[in-house]
Amino acid sequence: MDATDRAIINRLQHGFPICESPYRQAAAELGIDEQELIERLQTMLEDKRLSRFGPMYHAERMGGGLSLCAMSIPPNDFDQVADKVNAFAEVAHNYAREHPLNMWFVLATDSPQRIQEVLQEIERITGYPVYNMPKKQEFFIGLHFAL
Repeated sequence: MDATDRAIINRLQHGFPICESPYRQAAAELGIDEQELIERLQTMLEDKRLSRFGPMYHAERMGGGLSLCAMSIPPNDFDQVADKVNAFAEVAHNYAREHPLNMWFVLATDSPQRIQEVLQEIERITGYPVYNMPKKQEFFIGLHFAL
């Protein structure tokens, strides 16, 4: 990762311009042109230096549902189950953890009722129970990683 890639990541963690040409504005702030910014973002996504580039929505504020979920998956089945879980459009991200509940993911749905439906579908296709842990209170920390 070179200095320009670091600058892109550091800048875009703090928000993306809301305007007619957001990539052009962000690129100008970084001292590069729009096409270079787009190409660098695409390269970082392709080589997995970035796992995702996009907006973070507050599903609940939009009438949807949101929940943190976990599963206990045997190591031999982990990748296969992760592929099945990740195939659901409602799964925002999925992480492996060193814990008896070793697979954690966030579920964001278009309605609160859909949370339970998706959880039942995941359990049906994987054969493993899903532990649903809806938030009771939200805290905003504003975490940023300087590179």
